[in-house]
Amino acid sequence: MAVDRLGQLLALHVTPANEQDRAQVEVLAQQVQQMTGESVEVAFVDQGYTGTPVAQAAEEQGIRLEVVKLPEARKGFVLLPRRWVVERSFGWMSRFRRLARDYERLAETLVGFHLIAFVMLMVRQYVSIGFKSA
Repeated sequence: MAVDRLGQLLALHVTPANEQDRAQVEVLAQQVQQMTGESVEVAFVDQGYTGTPVAQAAEEQGIRLEVVKLPEARKGFVLLPRRWVVERSFGWMSRFRRLARDYERLAETLVGFHLIAFVMLMVRQYVSIGFKSA
């Protein structure tokens, strides 16, 4: 899943559980660039996406990966820069019971449910902003 700075969904790619997330960087980068008109230059990722092959896959799409690392001397919870945005989006998705477990046989069905959930979230945000400004 790739989200923008506000936590809005940009791209989503569902794979079987036996595939590595790192191997999906190129597909996600292509989807992000297609959705944004090739305007994304930097993507913030966690430490699972370190390494030259991953960086090269993103670089082919014109995206530089910036790995957000945990501080060496940490105690308890540490808020990491930019990482909280995608974690908040995961939290929003956990509100939808249908997405709490993977019951779907087809990846396309799961993608569809994620898209419906994000549309509902965006409509809710738009409506709440619209009523506040009126």
